[in-house]
Amino acid sequence: MKKLYLFDFDGTITYKDTMFLFLNFYNPTRYRKAFLKHIPLFILLKLNLADAENVKKSFVSSILKGEKQIKIEEKSQQFFKKYFPKAIRENALDFLQNINSNFVDTYIVTASLDIWVKPFAQQLNIKLIATESEFVEGLFTGNFITPNCNGPEKVNRIKQAIEGKKYDKIIAFGDTNGDKEMLSFANESHFKFFH
Repeated sequence: MKKLYLFDFDGTITYKDTMFLFLNFYNPTRYRKAFLKHIPLFILLKLNLADAENVKKSFVSSILKGEKQIKIEEKSQQFFKKYFPKAIRENALDFLQNINSNFVDTYIVTASLDIWVKPFAQQLNIKLIATESEFVEGLFTGNFITPNCNGPEKVNRIKQAIEGKKYDKIIAFGDTNGDKEMLSFANESHFKFFH
C-alpha cells in the first residue's frame, strides 16, 4: 500500500514559528529594528487587512536582502545545529523516525523559506516543499521564486511534486488555518496531532 505523508512544519512538528526564530538568530540587531517597524503590518495581518505574502517578503527582506547565499547557508546550518532536535516536538520526531520508508513518500510542506528548513528536512530524510528564495549572482534578492506556500498554494505545490504518482492513502498533519486545504486534500487528516 503506497502512502503519502504531508507535514506542515511550523507549529505542527516544531514548537515555534521558525521564521522569527531564524531571523533573530541571523542578525538580532537588524531583527529588532525590522520587527518594531513591522508591528503595524503584523497587526493588520492578524485582522486580515494585509496580504501575508507581502508582509512576509517585506519582513524577511528587511533582514536578509543583499546577503550572500553562502553566508545564509552557513547560518542556516548553525541554526539547525542549535535547534535540532530541541525545536522539534518529541512525539513528532518519534513519529517521523518510525515511518516505514517502504512504499511511503514523506514531505514537509511549509510556508517557511527553504533557506532554513532545508537542513531539518535533510536530517529527517524528508522531501521539502517550501516557499523558495531567490538568489541572483550569489545574493538574496529579498524575493521568492514561488508564491508563499500556504493555504491553496500548499495543494498546488503538492500536486506538482507528486505528478504522475499514485497513492492508496494520503495522510496530512497541520495546526493552523493555512493547512486547511492540505488537510482537505488528504484522505486522512490530523489537526494539532503532536500537541
